[in-house]
Amino acid sequence: MAARTTTGRVTRRRVRTRAELLDAAFAVFAAKGFGHVSIEEVCQAAGYSRGAFYSNFDSLDELFFALYRERAELIAEQVSGALAVDGPDLDVPATVDRVTEVLLLDRDWLLVKTDFLVHAARDPAVARTLLEHRARLRRAIADRLGRARGNSALPAVLGGADGAAHAVVAAYDGVTTQLLLDGDVARARGWLKQLLTALLTDGSGTTARAERIV
Repeated sequence: MAARTTTGRVTRRRVRTRAELLDAAFAVFAAKGFGHVSIEEVCQAAGYSRGAFYSNFDSLDELFFALYRERAELIAEQVSGALAVDGPDLDVPATVDRVTEVLLLDRDWLLVKTDFLVHAARDPAVARTLLEHRARLRRAIADRLGRARGNSALPAVLGGADGAAHAVVAAYDGVTTQLLLDGDVARARGWLKQLLTALLTDGSGTTARAERIV
């Protein structure tokens, strides 16, 4: 019993250490840029030793992917929650309103993600891992979109739920790029709403009937 209690304390401590390292890394990456941050700076910001870092992560790349995974999962959950409210009879304009209200538009995260995209573009191994993460996000969106819409139609040009998921992610990428430049979150949400409405309907706010998801 004592051994289990001790193990529980160690596990909780390690979970807390990992979370605090991730939080510190996020702040440092956002302030300085991914390529300009050292392990020492992350440790100093978190108040931990290099030993604590290496007991949780093998490298800064691994730490970043942990950050990316957390936020990718958050985005997927936000989209899933917005899509699931209406059940099979999805009201697309209303759902787009909900998605654009809750979707993560955090400028610090976008700075971190953009830095790492540039890093990944120069390293094929890193790029493959990042592409896998993005593919999982798209699959989560496609799965929820397909199940939530039931037999409702998507515009035929999208080629079904998978194509719609690619389009949603591409629209989000484009809007967030503009947000990085002008810092206008309200404008970004409005533009994203217009794009998603045009993508997922016939553009007039009514659902297209050209194709049905089965």
